[in-house]
Amino acid sequence: MSCRFITDHQNCIKNGRPDSDYLYWRWKPRGCDLTRFDPLRFLELMRNKSWAFIGDSISRNHIESLLCILSRVGEVVHVYHDKKYQSQKWLIPSHNFTASVIWSPFLAKSYIPDNIDGVSAPEIELHLDILDENWTKEYNSWDYIIFSSGKWFSRSAVYYQNNTISGCHYCPKRNLTELGLDNAYRRVVKNVVDYIASSNHKGTIFYRTVSPDHFEGGEWYDGGKCTRKVPVKEGELEMNWLDKTLWDIEAEELKNASARAYEKGVDLRVFDVNMMSSLRADGHPGPYRFYQPFSKDKNAKVISDCMHWCLPGPVDAWNDVLMEIIVNG
Repeated sequence: MSCRFITDHQNCIKNGRPDSDYLYWRWKPRGCDLTRFDPLRFLELMRNKSWAFIGDSISRNHIESLLCILSRVGEVVHVYHDKKYQSQKWLIPSHNFTASVIWSPFLAKSYIPDNIDGVSAPEIELHLDILDENWTKEYNSWDYIIFSSGKWFSRSAVYYQNNTISGCHYCPKRNLTELGLDNAYRRVVKNVVDYIASSNHKGTIFYRTVSPDHFEGGEWYDGGKCTRKVPVKEGELEMNWLDKTLWDIEAEELKNASARAYEKGVDLRVFDVNMMSSLRADGHPGPYRFYQPFSKDKNAKVISDCMHWCLPGPVDAWNDVLMEIIVNG
């Protein structure tokens, strides 16, 4: 059930997660029979087409799910990677189908220090009014695009507008105005969807809403865990402040842009995975982001990953929904 495209941190089976029920739960929307992703039919529909997943490591999580499913019916060839393997491209020669993941965690121009997760890492520099050329330079070359962002906006950052510092988010050592991550995210999302709506893109563009995390008892850095073995019931867990803030901004800005895009003949769609994924508190790696984390000490203190998704796992259902949209949408 494992697959060579899965990043080690999300390979829960290989890393020794002892339970397996999370592999078999399936999301069933009300009043709809959601069929399984059909890789052969997908490839037939996507012959000579190209896809791009643009965003952060959740976008990588998503494309790895797709690649694993497609590799059951066709050879998948790795044809490109950047120096850090953050942006990559794969080809399925039998159908001349390409899938790329483009590393752009803010979707806007940014400087991210190499030691960003270090104790004394310098702030990120983020230009709220300039889109990231990592994706804009190839925007018109892709037939299908899935944009997503959000989580990185919670990090300490200095904000620029017109190439001038305009404020920051969480920069206590600097005498700068706190603009708030919500304001920053709104400005960037608006810029992205305005760019899409005013373009002449002839393919299909999705904006995927924020993928929820399920840290309980703290955040990742102060002991937060995700130890549930079954999905939660609807309404059992409240969406945390960050996810709700990001989701509300996405909903508002995409609603405003969708009508403008439609008038221009641009196919911009909302790909809302938030509700279906919010029920899957059981589907994260938790401590099994590491290989056999309790093999030497069953009480070992291990940092849990309650943001990314096990593969195989809940993120596979996102592709079921995509298949439904493409075939019947």
